[in-house]
Amino acid sequence: MDMVIEVEGLVKRFGPLTAVDGVSFSVRKGEVFGIVGPNGAGKTTTLEIIEGLQPASGGRASALGMDIASSPLGIKERIGVQIQASAYFDYLTLAEILDLFAGFYKTRVPSRELLEMVGLTDKAKTVLKKLSGGQKQRFTVAASLVNDPELVILDEPSTGLDPAARRSLWNLIRRIHGQNKTLVLTTHYMEEAQALCDRVAIMDRGKILALDTIPRLIQDLDASYRVILTTSKPLDLPPDGQGLWEPDAQGRDDPRSLRLKVNDPPGVLPRLIDLAARQGADIHDLQVIPATLEDVFLELTGRGIMD
Repeated sequence: MDMVIEVEGLVKRFGPLTAVDGVSFSVRKGEVFGIVGPNGAGKTTTLEIIEGLQPASGGRASALGMDIASSPLGIKERIGVQIQASAYFDYLTLAEILDLFAGFYKTRVPSRELLEMVGLTDKAKTVLKKLSGGQKQRFTVAASLVNDPELVILDEPSTGLDPAARRSLWNLIRRIHGQNKTLVLTTHYMEEAQALCDRVAIMDRGKILALDTIPRLIQDLDASYRVILTTSKPLDLPPDGQGLWEPDAQGRDDPRSLRLKVNDPPGVLPRLIDLAARQGADIHDLQVIPATLEDVFLELTGRGIMD
């Protein structure tokens, strides 16, 4: 399978700080690859090296078959990049900005096509400051496509958006992927990675802790489900549940709310219901929740991604 990006032993130091610490991964042609982790994990710095914006302190990286250190201009001609903080000309319209950017490349996509793709055709003669937050984000994605890139890199594309605007942007990303493009995105929203990515690398404190498809990462957890049982009074629960469950320490503020990690909900639920009945406790709420990428991060690091 063709590899669009190959990174091996990548290191980036800023004085005494090692922001990227021996990172290795590859991105396959045609996939959506995610790098997930909290702010400060090293995600953006890793992408900036791949984009040719930062020199590496060690290791190697290549994109589209070209070494990034020796062929930065050749790579930039063939990739599209949406960065976290973009600055544009205040008094140019959206169409004028896109036409200006397109002039820097040999391959160009007409501004009309780009604005139509991101749903901003009616804003072609509008200046950027008059757009909503979601519209601005869609425009930054359009600007990353002016050269019809083979590889599109999106750094925290939905940060700061409300849920409706975020999902609109997800649909746009899916449409771009449907044009046979390879996408790499960073995010600290685990649900975003689960919605969009074929494979993810979980990154924290400059290191990649795990890399695989999301179903496989979840399957490797000690338990694939969480059961939350809320009763009229606290239950006296056997500690090991005969191997069927283990207590989940997350979020147990109410002693009447019981949280368990389980792999076999159909085998556990009848026992819990019977246990509540024998102890004279009424069941107020019972939830079975599949494990998520957030649970994977918690198990790898011992903390939530937003902590």
